[in-house]
Amino acid sequence: MKILVCLSNVPDTTSKITFTDNNTAFNTAGIQYIINPYDEIALARAVELAGNGQGTITVIHVGEAAADPTIRKALAIGADQAVRIDAYPRDAWFVAHQIASYAKTQNFDLILTGRESIDYNGSLVQGYIAELLGIPSISIAKKLDINDSQATVEREIEGGKEVIQVPLPVVIGTAEGVAEPKIPNMRGIMSARTKPLEVIQAIDVPALSHITHFDTPPPRGNVKLVDKDHVTQLVELLHSEAKVI
Repeated sequence: MKILVCLSNVPDTTSKITFTDNNTAFNTAGIQYIINPYDEIALARAVELAGNGQGTITVIHVGEAAADPTIRKALAIGADQAVRIDAYPRDAWFVAHQIASYAKTQNFDLILTGRESIDYNGSLVQGYIAELLGIPSISIAKKLDINDSQATVEREIEGGKEVIQVPLPVVIGTAEGVAEPKIPNMRGIMSARTKPLEVIQAIDVPALSHITHFDTPPPRGNVKLVDKDHVTQLVELLHSEAKVI
């Protein structure tokens, strides 16, 4: 089985987020990057599925050379080879076209992404890739099993769960529960240095949108303490100030 895992390079969750150029560009100064946590879950499940010679894993990332350490970590975790599309990932439409263009030439049985990236939270790339390849797509998978040429996917829905069976090839967006993220061991770290990382030039994709500006959340206000016996006052504050009821 040939598995493709799509990786995003995202700011560490402890990073302080700021913007430059009149709030039109993300400020990368001092930012430490990591594998998108949901993509790391997808990679962990791929390693499990491909274990004991059952398959091969290719990781793919659309980005610039600064992302190579993140890609090397994925190789250390257990991917066999990596591909980096050498371009700034301007939006989900652009990224999906780059990945689909590569995947069309490789005949992958299974394409895994995270349910979303933790920087933009768009949840768009997975569906776009499937549409461009003309294959099925399932999002927010909580459990994934492969039997012969069929995937069984479990999803949470309101009031219960949904189990879907779909033939391969398929694109699946993984969420918590599919697998536990793996920590690379020393052998994996050493072997990652020699595993192939192919750099490919991007294809042209028309820009259909652009970011006009970013807004940061308003600062948190002071905490108001309400005596437990003053229920009416609490309800009024929740209605008039917090606006949650």
